[in-house]
Amino acid sequence: MKKVVLAYSGGLDTSVILKWLQEEKNLEVITYTADLGQGDISHDLEEKAKSLGASKVIVDDLTEEFISDYVFPMFRCNTIFEGEYLLGTAIARPLIAKKLVEIAESEGTNIICHGATGKGNDQIRFEIGAHALNPSIEVIAPWREWDMVSRTDLMNYCKNHQIPMLASKAEEPPFSMDENLLHISYEGGVLEDLNSPPPDGMWLNTKSLENASEIAEEITLEFSEGNPIALNENQLSPAQILRELNSLGGKHGIGRIDIVESRVTGMKSRGCYETPGGTILLKVRRAMESLCLSGQEIKNKDKLIPDYAALIYEGLWWSNKRVNLQSEIDLVSKKVNGKVSVKLYKGNIVSISKESSNSLYNENKVSFEEEGGFSNDDMKSHIKKNILDFDI
Repeated sequence: MKKVVLAYSGGLDTSVILKWLQEEKNLEVITYTADLGQGDISHDLEEKAKSLGASKVIVDDLTEEFISDYVFPMFRCNTIFEGEYLLGTAIARPLIAKKLVEIAESEGTNIICHGATGKGNDQIRFEIGAHALNPSIEVIAPWREWDMVSRTDLMNYCKNHQIPMLASKAEEPPFSMDENLLHISYEGGVLEDLNSPPPDGMWLNTKSLENASEIAEEITLEFSEGNPIALNENQLSPAQILRELNSLGGKHGIGRIDIVESRVTGMKSRGCYETPGGTILLKVRRAMESLCLSGQEIKNKDKLIPDYAALIYEGLWWSNKRVNLQSEIDLVSKKVNGKVSVKLYKGNIVSISKESSNSLYNENKVSFEEEGGFSNDDMKSHIKKNILDFDI
């Protein structure tokens, strides 16, 4: 019997898929669950998967790898998609695809399976990523094959195939969620009505501005070669830093967005996202770069952001273009060293101080109180050149 490696969450969709792969495809199913710091992996996930017929259950803690090898490289580019989205879901998919392929190869199979829907972006991200790493991989996408189209259909399948009911419809939130250490996303269901605000109690990781702390809080982040390495003088691992920033940002009402984005599939969709730690990190990184990089270097980096963000959003993390852009970004990031202090209060991140051994800031030169080695005559040729360029 052939084997398949299934990306398994333990929820309704992938539990139905687990059974369906055995009954409709006659495959031996190995389940794979990636722990990306989401904190909601059920303690009985292995028991549940095996009760549904899984021959092997693999749960992998990838939290540190996810942050150090995927999130931090993305943030070194100050990546943001369509001006607002910090790509918390998209950046997780290349790592999961990589692990699915590696496990399939180690288990002697070339078949993997995911539970992404036919209208969403994730099917593209998983499949392009998997094929980039192993061109001979075969991907099963049940939502593009079976005739089930709704949650009710899945519940009926459970009844007809003796699958224990996981939850009643009334117990499920009226939207779908995806969570990892970088963010939580909410979409679908009641959120599809653009005129309806998110339901009360939806946001799990951030306080509303009304309920955020009334006391401002100062923090200091230290950077080395573009990566945060310490928070408030405490050396921490990448995942530890982001977890602490999440807590701080959530407390102060930082990191909520409610947007309409352009899916890879060609349609517009509404997404609500909580990224408290990432929002702080992006703001503080840019403050650090303002001190360490020249104006031209900042301009060049900013030009790369839309392309780099699109590559991640569209599932092209493993492409040569993304890898080449990363090399260019990382070379410049070697200069980004130092400390930035900010104040957090009611959704705001306010810069307080900056310092760096690579600082390009010269107080004497820029001061209005003294010449500092700069002459106003120095600007004559610059202005003349720009006037000529403007005329052209």
